[in-house]
Amino acid sequence: MKLGELIEALGGKLVAGEPGQAVEGVNSVDLARATDLVFAEDAASSAKALASQAGMVVLPAAGVEVSPQAGSSPSIKCVVAAAQPRLWFAQAAKLLAPALSAAGVHPTAVVGAHVRLGENVTIGPGAVVGGNAVIGAGSRIEAGAVIGQGVQIGEGCRIYPRAVLYPGTTLGNRVVVHAGAVLGADGFGYVRDSATGAYTQFPQQGRLVIGDEVEIGANSTIDRGALEQTKIGRGTKIDNLVHVGHNCQIGEDVILVAGVGISGSCTVGSGAVIAGQVGIGDHAHVGPGVILGGQAGVLSGKTVTNEGLKPGTVFWGTPARPITQVLRELAVVARLAKGKGSKRTENRE
Repeated sequence: MKLGELIEALGGKLVAGEPGQAVEGVNSVDLARATDLVFAEDAASSAKALASQAGMVVLPAAGVEVSPQAGSSPSIKCVVAAAQPRLWFAQAAKLLAPALSAAGVHPTAVVGAHVRLGENVTIGPGAVVGGNAVIGAGSRIEAGAVIGQGVQIGEGCRIYPRAVLYPGTTLGNRVVVHAGAVLGADGFGYVRDSATGAYTQFPQQGRLVIGDEVEIGANSTIDRGALEQTKIGRGTKIDNLVHVGHNCQIGEDVILVAGVGISGSCTVGSGAVIAGQVGIGDHAHVGPGVILGGQAGVLSGKTVTNEGLKPGTVFWGTPARPITQVLRELAVVARLAKGKGSKRTENRE
């Protein structure tokens, strides 16, 4: 691909070099070759990038001056100025990634009756596709994946090996489901007999709806709704080993980091960031844009919002509250503990 083609697709301005320069891939500054693209976001990293072996560098559009004769070794580099160099670099990487060729249906795959396959669909070795399923154009079902009866998968999706999609699951376009993920399993809902103590499962017959461009990490699980639906909004990114319970409504562009557990019937607003090992009790509500720090806890039925707080406020602790408040509380406790320790010493004397 030519550098000028990337600029035409992604924007930015060519500050130095020729638009006809061939770009073969992206790389780190230390490993880059003459046909690689690298990025920098400040003056220090820009100097290092310009001195590297990379043939092309993406720099901030403002705040970093670039000489027309950019690069002191071993040849003049191509330099692109972009408002968000890291984002530009990531988007360029996607455009430069080699496209996987469609391989059709492998002889060992099992495809049920009345399945509808779009153009250029790949179904890998040992995969199972249940009857009446729909798989959109360009989607890939990798080895050993199981697609349940009637599941609907949009265009350009990739289902990695051994992922399982239960009946009642619907995926939008360009969804990525990594290995071992389980989507649409029954939620953990039971009714207890007060007389005997025995548990009976509450009906788990709802659906799971995944929006466009969602990515779900390895060994993560998302339960179907009980009577209605669980929904994951467009663009949400879910790390490995995350659990989302039944009836949850997760907004758009949400981040769920590894180890997060969200109980049933919770809502998470668009743009929220839920850091690693956060636990959220049932029927809780996390507002749009809220940031929950690692190992924070939201108690059942509680609401956490940014209302009245500065944008970017981090919530921490259990129950989750603004981190500045938590740190003040910890400081008070530390002073009290220190004071009590001093009094015990005086008493012994």
